[in-house]
Amino acid sequence: MAEAMGLRERKKRQTGQRIYRVAIDLFVERGFDHVSVQEIADAAEVSKMTVFNYFRTKEDLVFKPMEEHFSDTARAVRDREPGESAVDAVRRQFLEMIENRDPAIGLNPDPFARRIRQLVLSTPVLTERAFLAAQRGARELAALLAAETGDLMRATVAAATLSAARSALIEEHHRRVAEGESLDLIAAEAPERARAAFELIETGLRGYAVRAPEAARDA
Repeated sequence: MAEAMGLRERKKRQTGQRIYRVAIDLFVERGFDHVSVQEIADAAEVSKMTVFNYFRTKEDLVFKPMEEHFSDTARAVRDREPGESAVDAVRRQFLEMIENRDPAIGLNPDPFARRIRQLVLSTPVLTERAFLAAQRGARELAALLAAETGDLMRATVAAATLSAARSALIEEHHRRVAEGESLDLIAAEAPERARAAFELIETGLRGYAVRAPEAARDA
């Protein structure tokens, strides 16, 4: 039974991945607005209903695999250690992502990932979706900080600042890759750039939202 479940799950993932890659190829080749879901289904050799079973909307065919990363900053702060500030948590997470060459921060040698980025940037409806998703991520972080500190205004400022620093670093990676620089060189220099970016905002946020020790929070 377990083996059968494992096989079904593997086939399900493979089907979803095939639909996704077929959709991206068609969008890049012909333009997002000029490709129908039915055409994607036909090319992927599945039914239109199957496509919608995996992806709720046409835009999800581009964004679903990357959705979780819009909450990366909030996740870093939510999971931070006692005594760790919000800035320290976001910086630590970003440095770990650099070390792992995480595609979510632009350190990906796969041309397919760069095609997706170019598709988003060249398609207004996708650019807007990306902007709104990033805003939701910042609001999620602000709500988390406000719940801890009781100050929504400062939480909103902190969330916007941290999100902007992260975005600027990611954009720098993408820019340098697009200009043909070696990914190894970009990754090697990335930690120092990240430290410089977070140091730039740390003066204004130093000491803000430091998580209390466990004993103090349980009291």
